[in-house]
Amino acid sequence: MTNRSVSARLADTPRVRETIMAAAAAARGQGDPRAMTHSWLLTGPPGAGRSTAAVCFAAALVCTNPDEIGCGQCEGCRDAFADAHTDIVHVVPKQSIIQVDEMREIVRDAARMPTVARWRVIIIDDADRFNQQAADAFLKTLEEPPAKTVIILSAPSTDPQDFSQTLRSRCRHLYIPSPSHEEIVRILTEEEGASDHDAALAAATSLRHIGRARLLVKNPDAQARRARAINLAELVFHGDQAFQAVSSLIAAAKKESVSAYAEADERERDALAQSLGAGAKGKGAAKALRGNEARMKELEKDQSKRSTRRNRDVLDLTLVDLAGVYRDAMVLRSGAGVALTHPDFEGLSAEIAGRVDMPGLVACHDAITACRESLGMNVQPTIAFNGMIGRIRKACNVK
Repeated sequence: MTNRSVSARLADTPRVRETIMAAAAAARGQGDPRAMTHSWLLTGPPGAGRSTAAVCFAAALVCTNPDEIGCGQCEGCRDAFADAHTDIVHVVPKQSIIQVDEMREIVRDAARMPTVARWRVIIIDDADRFNQQAADAFLKTLEEPPAKTVIILSAPSTDPQDFSQTLRSRCRHLYIPSPSHEEIVRILTEEEGASDHDAALAAATSLRHIGRARLLVKNPDAQARRARAINLAELVFHGDQAFQAVSSLIAAAKKESVSAYAEADERERDALAQSLGAGAKGKGAAKALRGNEARMKELEKDQSKRSTRRNRDVLDLTLVDLAGVYRDAMVLRSGAGVALTHPDFEGLSAEIAGRVDMPGLVACHDAITACRESLGMNVQPTIAFNGMIGRIRKACNVK
């Protein structure tokens, strides 16, 4: 996988591959010059691989192979795919909002000339997180980018609620579809070492979300949390057991969100401590360290905010897993004959389909949607989940 070409990496999405390869060729002065522009917006559903496509685009632009664009073999391609190329700036927002100060730093990066490649490439994931001030600060750079700079933004959609329409009008749009079931299986088996069975199950139950699929084959906590979420649909029929299970499920979600980022957070704290002179000796060192306590506390505050967001994201995934059970029950009850989200829990979905009519199953889905919306409005998870369980019990005619 390490040395696969850009063309091979994008083979699952021919239109995306053709657009990116044509643009990279035009950037070399080959083919139709209209295929290339300096500002791009990549959109697509969650887990579709927008960031992966952006990195492939960047690799094609910095590739040094004169015969094959995006060869995957040259130093430029290898560094691009290893996130180590000096002319590629990949911004992955850690906060829920991209603030204007962070955007000004990105603007400075965009203004620099490339050092070793033909182009300087700025990739910004989750560009839907720009606040208005950040979007305004970035507008001029998008309107008049430096001659050797390419900007690649990603967002869920071009909808005004997802992305600034002023910025949208300055970008060429490229839609990134969800990867196919077969492509996810290939990625999981080749890159993560998953078995064919585990890869196929993860591809199905993640709803073709590559990030979730990777998590399901790598993280035992994610696997256990999924099982607990699905089991709620069974416990609904057993008195107050579903309510009792909520607290352990929420605790498991918190454990998963913490464990997944514990090492990265620790490295971030250590790096800041070293930059502030941790371990230094001599006159003035202790005073300097005391003066930098505020910066360490600020980092810890930022990490706490991120942890809250991660925990909410894991709880949302829990609800997506639970919704899949009722979706499968609808499929079985209607005889639609389409693939199940949770094929390993087909027995439970069939049991629910036999006990709950279609309006009831729809009401179960509505209850889960309401819970997800409540979490987005910072309602306490226990309150939101218990309210959902009550509505699902009512939809299932549980006394």
